[in-house]
Amino acid sequence: MNNLNTETIQIQEIPILVTWKDIKNVHLSVVPPKGDVKISAPLRISKDNIRAFAISRLDWIRKSKEKFLNQSREPNREYIENESHYLFGNRYLLKIKQNNKPSLTISNSKLILHIPEEATDKKRKEVFQEFYREQLRQYIDQLLPKWKKEIFVPEFEYSIRFMKTKWGTCYHDKRKIWLNLELAKKPLDCIEYVLVHEMVHLLEDSHNKRFIRLMDKYLPTWRELKAKLNDLPIHGEGVWNE
Repeated sequence: MNNLNTETIQIQEIPILVTWKDIKNVHLSVVPPKGDVKISAPLRISKDNIRAFAISRLDWIRKSKEKFLNQSREPNREYIENESHYLFGNRYLLKIKQNNKPSLTISNSKLILHIPEEATDKKRKEVFQEFYREQLRQYIDQLLPKWKKEIFVPEFEYSIRFMKTKWGTCYHDKRKIWLNLELAKKPLDCIEYVLVHEMVHLLEDSHNKRFIRLMDKYLPTWRELKAKLNDLPIHGEGVWNE
């Protein structure tokens, strides 16, 4: 390895930016908007070992890059009549009703956006975000009693925010979990998987053997759910980091 902390390696047609850091584990990610591939590696890991690791994950890398390429070809959301939107993995058609009090409601297979006629695209997006935030919060609050009883962890806080590259993240020392707002568009079992994943991080900060044992104990189907989440179309930016 060179004395440089950062180097680009080429694996077939894919350039990968490698950064050596004072960390314990190798982290692989494919990031928006173009699907750039990045690896963060411990200082002790050689370039040859990193190349071998990247080759072993090549199928996953290609699939993840394809998601971003497909996403870049999708039109931006305009929040107009008959546009498709997703909630908990289900597709809804958008209907617009003029109303001075902005809100979003569900009626059968339709989302009804109540909005003043002069409302801007920004305002329409804000109404959607608040709706998604509240829907996701209600579902997480339903799940928490079950999983707090199952996974005995000290009290913690969770918050919801938009994140570009992660579905969730855990601040172990602060007893704090962040969940991606985009999860509101995903199937319920995938949301539950992300919550359990982050709660287990309150017990084990790293993706080590103990973490895997705990995931196997509490949610034996977690590998299938992770694959399901990563195989879904990306309605908004986000990819689950390795």
